[in-house]
Amino acid sequence: MKKLTFACAAALFGAGAAMAAPPMVVVNEKDWIKQEPAPHGAIGMSTAYRISDAAPGRTMEFRKRVLRKGSAIGQHVMGHDEIYYVLSGTGEVTSDGVTKTVTTGMAAYLYNGSNSGIVQKGDEPLTLIISYPLPAPAK
Repeated sequence: MKKLTFACAAALFGAGAAMAAPPMVVVNEKDWIKQEPAPHGAIGMSTAYRISDAAPGRTMEFRKRVLRKGSAIGQHVMGHDEIYYVLSGTGEVTSDGVTKTVTTGMAAYLYNGSNSGIVQKGDEPLTLIISYPLPAPAK
C-alpha cells in the first residue's frame, strides 16, 4: 500500500482550505465569579472564575479557582488529562496515592484515569488555574 503524501492528503481532504474561525472572546474574570463549595466532595468553600464559560463552541476549559483555608478539590478519577497551575499559595496535590507539595509557579499534570485531588495548606488561600479538554465542543 502506498503512503499518502501530505500534498495528496491536502488535495483529498481539503487541508489548507481557509475555514473561518469564530471571533475571539475576551473575558474579564470579574464577570464570571461564582462562590461555591469546592468541587468533588464540597470540602470547604471556593471562588470559581468560570472564565471559559464565555466562549461558545470551546473544546477546553480554562478556570481560575481560589480554595479558602481548609478547602480541597476532593479525590476523584480524572476523565481526561488536567493541569493544576498554582498562581499563589500552597497546596498538596495527590495522584494515585502519591502526594507532593505545590507552590506559586508550579504545575501538576494529572493524567486521565488517575485518582487525584488537591488540598489548600497554610494561611494563604490557594489560587489555581485549572485547564482540561472537553469531550465535545461546549454549547
